[in-house]
Amino acid sequence: MATGSRTLWKGAITFGLVHIPVGLHTASSEQGVDFDWLDKRSMDPVGYKRVNKRTGKEIAKDNIVKGVEYEDGKYVVISPEEIEAVFPKTTQSIEIERFIAANDLPFLFLERPYYLAPINKSDKVYALLREALVATGKIGLAKVVIATKQHLAALVPSGPALVLNLLRWGDEVKTVDSLDLPTAGKSRVSATELKMARQLVEEMSGPWDPEDFKDEFRSQVMKLVEKKAKAGEGKTVLEPEEKTPQTGEVIDLTALLQRSLRKGSKAGGGPATKAPAKKPSPAKSPTGKAAPRRKAA
Repeated sequence: MATGSRTLWKGAITFGLVHIPVGLHTASSEQGVDFDWLDKRSMDPVGYKRVNKRTGKEIAKDNIVKGVEYEDGKYVVISPEEIEAVFPKTTQSIEIERFIAANDLPFLFLERPYYLAPINKSDKVYALLREALVATGKIGLAKVVIATKQHLAALVPSGPALVLNLLRWGDEVKTVDSLDLPTAGKSRVSATELKMARQLVEEMSGPWDPEDFKDEFRSQVMKLVEKKAKAGEGKTVLEPEEKTPQTGEVIDLTALLQRSLRKGSKAGGGPATKAPAKKPSPAKSPTGKAAPRRKAA
């Protein structure tokens, strides 16, 4: 639970004149398999490039602007200043606007849970709100700004904790109006069929235990990774160093290498003897460049 985890955000639950200082802690983690792209010839990491889709040419970050499509193929460009002007103001508060029955919130709206833990000696009022929600069967609907983004959220008691579950906005959840679904009157389910279905449901019922359900794909892939690593099939992947010049000049890597070779030759002196039958081969300039670290466009 939240105990011992890093505090992501500090603020307060507020409703009426009540003010409960709390810290926000992650309550979930992504456990999927992270497949990185690698060049099979050299085992170098493969990254993304910012490419003009029409010309196929890579473009500089400074030439990229943000646009919003308002009609098919038509965009409006929004400047960084305009975006900043409409950013939601950070208030460091979870402002409860309404209490609703816990069963009234459709599960479709639930998106991401966070634990809330009391801080600054707010244990008593934290417990008071938690117990009041349990006693009334209510949850709180609140608005909160996290990392410059405003969220709708549900404040839900869960055991000893209060959970802040971020919700999808109303216009983000599609209706079922366009689906051809059977209604109760048109389904033509007989009493015998319903009885047998209910019996099957009862036979397959049991308590909720998250340990009973695992991501089998991830488990099998990680077992395979462990097996291949123990068999010595692991490959070393070296991330290229990202060096940014202090000035605006472009670095000529070939010239740098040539200067380094000349400097090293002067410092170490020439070879003690020469093989008369062989002529030294001219130095070759490197032609391969390591791919940049993968970044989101």
